[in-house]
Amino acid sequence: MQKSLHIDPGKCTNCLQCELACSYDNEGVFNPAKSRIKVFTFHDEGRFVPYTCTQCAEAWCMQACPVDAISLDAATGAKVVSEWLCVGCKVCTIACPFGTVNYNADSGKVIKCDLCGGDPECAKACPTEAITYIDANWTGLDRMRQWAARTDAGSGAGASASA
Repeated sequence: MQKSLHIDPGKCTNCLQCELACSYDNEGVFNPAKSRIKVFTFHDEGRFVPYTCTQCAEAWCMQACPVDAISLDAATGAKVVSEWLCVGCKVCTIACPFGTVNYNADSGKVIKCDLCGGDPECAKACPTEAITYIDANWTGLDRMRQWAARTDAGSGAGASASA
C-alpha cells in the first residue's frame, strides 16, 4: 500500500514542530530554515498551512535534473535527491511548480522531502495531527478540491492560497 502525507490546514497551530523535527532528522540541527517542510502563515485569515513536496506523479524536478540526481524510491513513492550525484545547478528548483525543492547553501546541493524513508518525522512530531501519513488513496486532488469548496462556502474568500 502506497502512503502519502495528508495535510489538514484547519488543524495547524503554527507550533513549527514539523519544521524542527524535519531539520533535526535531515540536518542534525533544530533550524526551521533547513527544514524540507514549511508552515506558511496567512495573517489576514489567521490560518497556517504546512507545505512540502507532494511527490508529483510527473515529477518535473526529476525530469529536469541534467545529472539524474533525483530518482524514485519505489517503496515510498518519494522522489529522492542523491546527494553524491547532485551538482547543485538548481534546475530542479526552477522546474518545481510548487517551490518545494530548495537549495542548501551549506552543502551546495538541493533538498526536498523524501518522506524520511517511509516514516516522516513531520507527521510524528505534529501534536494536532495536521500532518498525517496515510493510505495514498485517501489523499489527493479530489480531497483538496472538497476542502477548498468547503472553505469558499464558509468564508466567502478564495481558496487558492490554501490548496
